[in-house]
Amino acid sequence: MGFPHLFSPITVQNMALRNRIVMTAMHLGYTPKGKVTDQLVNFYAERAQGGVGLIIVGGCPIDETGGMVGMIALQNDRFIPGLKRLTNSVKEHGAKIAAQLYQAGRYTHSAMIGGQKPISASAVRSRLTGETPRALALGEIPKVQDKFAEAAVRARTAGFDAVEILGSAGYLISQFLSPITNLRKDEYGGSFENRMRFGLETIAKVRNAVGSDYPVLLRIAGNDFMEGSNTNLEARQFAAAAEKAGVDLFDVTGGWHETRVPQLTMGVPRKAYVYLARGIRSAVSAPVISSNRINDPETAEQVLRSDGADLVTMARGLLADPQLPNKARSGKSRLIYHCVACNQGCFDFIFQGRPAACLVNPRAGREAELKITPAPKPLKIIVVGGGPAGMALACTAKDRGHHVVLMEKSNRLGGQVLLNHLIPGREELQTAAIDLIHNLQEKGVETLLEKMATPDGVVSMAPDAVVIATGAQPIKPNIDGIDGNNVILAWELLEKNSETGEKVVILGGNAVGLETALFLANQGTLSPEVLHFLMKNRAESCETLLELLDKGNKQVTVVEMTRKIGADVGVSTRWTLMAELKRLGVKIVTQTKGVGITPEGLAVEDAQGSGLVVADTVVLAAGSQSDDELANALQGRISEVHVIGDAKKPRNILTAIREGFQLGLTL
Repeated sequence: MGFPHLFSPITVQNMALRNRIVMTAMHLGYTPKGKVTDQLVNFYAERAQGGVGLIIVGGCPIDETGGMVGMIALQNDRFIPGLKRLTNSVKEHGAKIAAQLYQAGRYTHSAMIGGQKPISASAVRSRLTGETPRALALGEIPKVQDKFAEAAVRARTAGFDAVEILGSAGYLISQFLSPITNLRKDEYGGSFENRMRFGLETIAKVRNAVGSDYPVLLRIAGNDFMEGSNTNLEARQFAAAAEKAGVDLFDVTGGWHETRVPQLTMGVPRKAYVYLARGIRSAVSAPVISSNRINDPETAEQVLRSDGADLVTMARGLLADPQLPNKARSGKSRLIYHCVACNQGCFDFIFQGRPAACLVNPRAGREAELKITPAPKPLKIIVVGGGPAGMALACTAKDRGHHVVLMEKSNRLGGQVLLNHLIPGREELQTAAIDLIHNLQEKGVETLLEKMATPDGVVSMAPDAVVIATGAQPIKPNIDGIDGNNVILAWELLEKNSETGEKVVILGGNAVGLETALFLANQGTLSPEVLHFLMKNRAESCETLLELLDKGNKQVTVVEMTRKIGADVGVSTRWTLMAELKRLGVKIVTQTKGVGITPEGLAVEDAQGSGLVVADTVVLAAGSQSDDELANALQGRISEVHVIGDAKKPRNILTAIREGFQLGLTL
């Protein structure tokens, strides 16, 4: 299909954009000392070359008191030369570039600003940092606003086509705007008109500093999703006033960092928050950008065609595939590597103090380092295993000119990734495998399904190199009753949607165990379609509908022998998974060891002694072990044998794809 709305040009002030795709600001960690690096330039240059219309970089701290380590510095003129290099590299490829003006207020960690107390509207403790900021004195407020204006002028000098004022996510402007963080008694607090004052004055100062012909954007929360804070109603009022103060384009997102309403995780439906942008759009005449969970051109086109917004953001979508716009425009949408909202590389890495990466794109942040170049000599390569690691290897090796044969013992490609198809909120992870399959087909990789690889069979094919990507197998604990009729492996249950009894105990509180619990606990709850039908017909009360949403037809217990449940789940998604399990009534038991299985359930031991978890079905989720038997059998018979992915060591999909890709570059 074509995308006439997505690829139509639009002009904001005097900034002409070639399409409606915006890459919004995201923290990457590619500037550890604030200065622009080759890594940052290469990253954004590749996205510009890929066809995006507008790139917004940041956050860019406006002063020394409101940033965090690794951000793109904009608080001093000494950073301008590096920023010019960045803006020139983006504009060379036809994209426009804006800088996001950042002041975090109470979201700043004191350790990052030399031990000073962070500033805010009022001294209200931050749940994000655990610290209490100091309230800005009345005389300090103009000085902070001036820093926004000075940074905006600096951005224009550095060649940025526009600036974006950050007024969302619970940062400083949000803190003045919200009644839960603004307890002031002066002209900047109290009424909504007064609470808007700080933000509106900041916008006006920025507008005055950069001139009337320079685009000024505002990143605004369409709803704070914080109890007692601003909703879309207040956001509309603020947007209308902000437009009069000088805003040319509104970038609409939702939520604060403290909100318990998920914004970006996989469980959030695509385009879930377009309604927020539509609300802002109804209150202003300036164009509006819709954000969050718009990760493919089809969804983006639907948003624009339905007048949900004038532009759309695809920040993580372009992290995953910088060529997304070019592929969509040239009729090759099928070959896009989509963001699957796993958060493993873009958020979890940042929380660990590591530079941003991407599950589906091993080159993200390593564009110059990991280039696909022709192999010096074409080889015949046999890849055994059609999971993510094997497919990534096959695609990369084929791109380099090798003859690749991919062997898979089952009747389909995808490996363990396909187990997610039944797990509520995790279904989209399958897309990572589907995209690899589409690219394998496009590249013409020879694929043999239902083909069991044996040592003699592989040797008879006379390969130059063999890559073992056979994955892992589930572990069966050595306990009494493990082979009983009431026992089933979690992998088998998810693959076949196997039947279980009403009372289920899951042995193992790792990611597989918890996601299996989520699948089972959801059985019998209202489906989205039935919920919609009952709601639109006012068939039941809200209380009844909520009860039906939260109560399934199974009693599920998870037993974990260690202290921490879900230790292998990323920090950015773990809280949403745990909240869902709690909502559905799943019982979690930690520091408890399963010691035997009987027809009555799971025998356990803990610090208090022995016990029994009564269950009709026992599900095993006790981890996995590498399946590397073929690799051992081929040693000495093939000159070059490599092992990748879970066959090397059970880990996650990000690591599997990365290992496959990187080996493909070296063969």
